[in-house]
Amino acid sequence: MVGMDTFIDRLNPDMCVVTAAAGGERAGCLVGFASQCSLRPVRFVVWLSEVNHTFRVARDAEVLAVHLLTREQRSLAELFGGRTGDDTDKFQGLPTREAYGGALVLEDAPAWFVGRIVTRVGGGDHIGFVLDPVEWGGREEAHAGPLLRLSDALTIEPGHPVD
Repeated sequence: MVGMDTFIDRLNPDMCVVTAAAGGERAGCLVGFASQCSLRPVRFVVWLSEVNHTFRVARDAEVLAVHLLTREQRSLAELFGGRTGDDTDKFQGLPTREAYGGALVLEDAPAWFVGRIVTRVGGGDHIGFVLDPVEWGGREEAHAGPLLRLSDALTIEPGHPVD
């Protein structure tokens, strides 16, 4: 019989970077737990670890920005997944812009959206932020390359340990 670990090991979701801004702070992290969660109205949920600096900023935010990355953007994934905002300004030197509600958008992302936080739900050691998309965009060549997947990011050492 196939165990739960075997089932989960076979998944290979798209990765994204989630950014948050609130109270004069900005934060961002690499996220592997994210999905559309409603058809009408369209809703999307991103799950943030409670030990993560981004979670602490996001819980005071009204909006979050969700960015897709291509496989060629592994260095950006390493920055947002392998460093902690507790001691690193991940945005220094990156092209960003302010979007709806003060959300911080990474201009190099091939596709992104800003979502108003509708609700938060518990789920183990992560909290789900359910988002109502209110603004979106990306680069013209957004479909030019394959997206960064979990299997592409397995060797990134997390900025915060899981436990």
